[in-house]
Amino acid sequence: QVQLVESGGGLVQAGGSLRLSCAASGTSINIFSMSAVAWNRQAPGNQRELVARIISTGSTNYADSVKGRFTISRDNAKKTVYLQMNSLKPEDTAVYYCNLLSPYPDLGDYWGQGTQVTISS
Repeated sequence: QVQLVESGGGLVQAGGSLRLSCAASGTSINIFSMSAVAWNRQAPGNQRELVARIISTGSTNYADSVKGRFTISRDNAKKTVYLQMNSLKPEDTAVYYCNLLSPYPDLGDYWGQGTQVTISS
């Protein structure tokens, strides 16, 4: 069973930075490297939204609201995906979730438990 564990959340002032990590277990390096991984977030009263995604080739895409401020990256050998968040704003406050999308449908998709990010003004 694949498990995703997020870490790195916390409370920072506006303009600050945080680096989130998503570590996968229960899957091989090979399968992980072929998987797309996304960071999503959900603020109170809002729907969960895609923040950033990285695919097997390393290609990335971002929500317009975070372009130029957030960077997603991966270390396949560590089965870990990172989200570097700079120039943080109060509206970035949310629970951030890691989502792994397996390369084969029968392997399923997986979510982490989430990590809280709170930005004070």
